[in-house]
Amino acid sequence: MSPASLAKRIRLTVLHGSRRAGVGHIGSALSVADIIAVLYGQVMRVPDPADVDRDRFVLSKGHAALALYAALHERGWIDDDTLASYCGDRTLAGTHPDHSLPGIDFSTGSLGQGLAFGAGAALAAKLSASDRRVFVLVSDAECNEGSLWESVMFAAQHQLSNLVAIIDVNGQQALDHTSRVLDLSPLDRRWAAFGWRTLVVDGHDLQQLTAALADAPGEEQVTSREGPLVVVARTVFGRGVSFMEGQVKWHYLPMNDDEYRDAVAEVER
Repeated sequence: MSPASLAKRIRLTVLHGSRRAGVGHIGSALSVADIIAVLYGQVMRVPDPADVDRDRFVLSKGHAALALYAALHERGWIDDDTLASYCGDRTLAGTHPDHSLPGIDFSTGSLGQGLAFGAGAALAAKLSASDRRVFVLVSDAECNEGSLWESVMFAAQHQLSNLVAIIDVNGQQALDHTSRVLDLSPLDRRWAAFGWRTLVVDGHDLQQLTAALADAPGEEQVTSREGPLVVVARTVFGRGVSFMEGQVKWHYLPMNDDEYRDAVAEVER
């Protein structure tokens, strides 16, 4: 399946799952759909979620878990019943990822911690002479967390060239726009100051995303002294559903029947 087709299916799954469960986090999941589609449809080497040398993925902004579940379902790693149980009683498919699910490498949800998991996994890969890579998807608001910057420094210090951070720069967080809560722009220059290689892309341009993430080191580069890579992906909160785009309220709000029908119709066009 092409990344474009996968991204569309991810968005539809986000809408269906959110409406069925009556929960929010819709805008956050829609903004990363293209990023996750490129990772799981084009870039990451994961022949099987139990393969020891598979690439690792950490969804540090764990509240976008439904987009990740959609990709895992498309890869055949979680079944229809599991996906349909999103946010239900006794489900492993909760609001945030749980490593008990096939394809989930790390449980996340406490913002600011995912990059630490990723840095540890990248260091472990180097120490074991494995060519596996680690991709960590963080939010721009998550860059407000001090623990994230500790991981940024750690990764640069250890020259973790097999580590790639992707920042979902949708400009919003739970209750306001990030620029009004704590403005960290320009993010690429901040990360570069800590020793990271930086790329800035349109987070909805599949070709740009693929080219940027393909810059992640291959087998012949993993043991090099190059620093880690951060891809600053400029995205639109709620991408694909016009009445959600750029609207802070869709961080938490669920949809009613009319909104759900209209949203699905837009994505299906």
